[in-house]
Amino acid sequence: MDLKKYIRDVPDFPKEGIIFKDITTLIGNGDAFKYAVDKMIEPFKEESIDRIIGIESRGFLFGGAMAYIIGTGVNIARKPGKLPWKTIKEEYSLEYGTNALEIHIDAVKEGEKILIVDDLLATGGTALAVAKLVERLGGSVVGISFLVELTFLNGRKKLEGYKVHSVIEY
Repeated sequence: MDLKKYIRDVPDFPKEGIIFKDITTLIGNGDAFKYAVDKMIEPFKEESIDRIIGIESRGFLFGGAMAYIIGTGVNIARKPGKLPWKTIKEEYSLEYGTNALEIHIDAVKEGEKILIVDDLLATGGTALAVAKLVERLGGSVVGISFLVELTFLNGRKKLEGYKVHSVIEY
């Protein structure tokens, strides 16, 4: 299945000069969504995975579906102030400034094997921040899976040392 035909280009969003890859048209199609989830989990099906961490917010959709397929739990990484209990935070650099992600302090237990999931690999900053959070809590990152990778931004380079998988490349 050619998943690219289910992704809508939105010019000049969120700012002029950017062509936003809108995946809402893909996740709104049952067959395309199922195929995408199957392809995202495929290289990790034989791995021993204790938990999936989905990155805010579209990573929640894919992470939950992938956890269901392999029969494991799912947890979430969110922007600061969005989680209701005790958290740890990791800041990361953006083109202009910084941002941060948090996870609950019990989202990962010592020795757990974690698969990190998000919809898009751009610069790699968000995924790297979550990998650091997982490792700070004593877990190990089995891999990082994305639906879309913008290869021209070289995000994979920032994630060297991790098993990185993407289904669609632009």
